[in-house]
Amino acid sequence: MVKWVYHTVKGVSPLATTTRDDLERDLEAASLASTGQLLIRAARLFNERAIARSRVLQGIDLRPAHTALFPHLSFEGTRTTVLAKKMGITKQAAGQIVAELERVGVLCRVPDPSDGRAKLVRFTTAGHRALMAGIGVLREVEDELAAELGEALMGRLNRDLAKLLAAFERAAS
Repeated sequence: MVKWVYHTVKGVSPLATTTRDDLERDLEAASLASTGQLLIRAARLFNERAIARSRVLQGIDLRPAHTALFPHLSFEGTRTTVLAKKMGITKQAAGQIVAELERVGVLCRVPDPSDGRAKLVRFTTAGHRALMAGIGVLREVEDELAAELGEALMGRLNRDLAKLLAAFERAAS
């Protein structure tokens, strides 16, 4: 059996030498004890489920990169450079995602009234309809989870996540 050695990480108890299985077990236990890891994993799985349903509903080859962009678009429109910064990706990558969604009629680029050289990205009318249908899909997934976990837990989760989001938004401003 192969032995693995790893260094002490803050908050993780040191093990001088252990097996790969032990390391995997330790990592899984540490991940389950981390609220951040749980949020990331739950959000990814929730997103995957919703995207799979939305593809069927809208007939669009929707990808996680597309849904990652949507929350950053304002009703008036948002510059691609701002989208890139908020998403933590390059301007070129953001431009590619915007172009893909333009081709299927979800987004459009319009002149920025504050700077004639710049363009704003915004939802088209069809994009607004698709977005509202997507929000309906999110609600369906939430309803399924409420049926499994209980309405009270889902209500509490919603309230607690709203508080968490507000705290992050305050810290970011």
